[in-house]
Amino acid sequence: MTDEIEVTTVEGVPTAGDVPTLGGMPMLGYGTWKLEDPAACVDAVETALEMGYRHVDTAQAYGNESEVGDAIANSHVDREEVFLATKVWIDNLAGEDVVETAYDSLEKLGTDHVDLLYVHWPSRSYDAAETLAAFDDLVDEGVTDRIGVSNFEPDQLAEACELTDAPIFAHQFECHPLLPQQHLLDACEEHDVHPVAYSPLARGSVLDVPEVADVAAKHEATPAQVSLAWLRQRGVTAIPKAASEGHIRDNWGSLAVRLDDDDMAKLSSIDRTERQVDPGFAPWN
Repeated sequence: MTDEIEVTTVEGVPTAGDVPTLGGMPMLGYGTWKLEDPAACVDAVETALEMGYRHVDTAQAYGNESEVGDAIANSHVDREEVFLATKVWIDNLAGEDVVETAYDSLEKLGTDHVDLLYVHWPSRSYDAAETLAAFDDLVDEGVTDRIGVSNFEPDQLAEACELTDAPIFAHQFECHPLLPQQHLLDACEEHDVHPVAYSPLARGSVLDVPEVADVAAKHEATPAQVSLAWLRQRGVTAIPKAASEGHIRDNWGSLAVRLDDDDMAKLSSIDRTERQVDPGFAPWN
C-alpha cells in the first residue's frame, strides 16, 4: 500500500523524497495546532517546508489557515508539491455551512483547492447524510481532491464510508505508543481508509516512557523519532506539531530510523493508556 519514493540522500540526511506516501499523502506531515502567533506560525511552516516536509495539516478551528497559506506562498516549494489538508469545524457542518466555510478556507489558504478536507469531529451540527453530501459536492466542484474524517468511532466511520460517493480517504485521530488505537486501525483497514495520527508524541509524554527511551538508545535516536518511526511502520501517517526549528528537525530525522520486530513488540507492549485530547463532545464520551 505504501509507495516508496526513490531518492538520493546526502550524508544520511533525509530529504523530501525520503518520505513514503499513501495514496499521494506523505506519511510524515507537519501539524499546526496551537501555532497561534501569526509570525511564528508562518516562520515554522516555512522552516518545515524548506527542511523537506511536503504534508501540512491545519484546520478552521486553529485560526491559522491564512498564515499557513502565506508560508506556502513565501517558501521555495511550489504549491503543487505540498499535500495540504484542513478541517471543517463542528459549528460549520450543516450542508450550506460546509460549502461556504470550505470556500472561505481556500481564500485564507490562498489556493484553489486542498488535497484533503476533513470533518473535524462528528459533533454539534454534524448530520452524517447532510454533512457528507456537502463534502461530496465539494469534491465534484474541485474544492478538495479527497475527503476525510477525524475523531470518528468505528461505527461512524463505517456509516461515512457507506454514505459518500467519493471514498473516505483518511481518518485522523490521536495515536501514539500510549494510545495505540488498534480498534481504529482495524476499522481503517476494513474500509481501506488511511489512518493519520495527531498528537503522535502524546504532547511530549512519550519522551519519558522507559520502553521508548530504551529503543531510542539502541538506535542512537531520540524518543520522538522512535515514536514516529513506530507509527510509520504500523502504516500510520503522523503529523507532529513542533514550533522550534530544533524540534521540527528532530521529527524529520525519524525518517532515518528503522525499527526491528523486537522494537515494535516492545513499544506495543507498553502497559499505559493516556489520552491527551478528550473534549466533552467527543463521540466516545
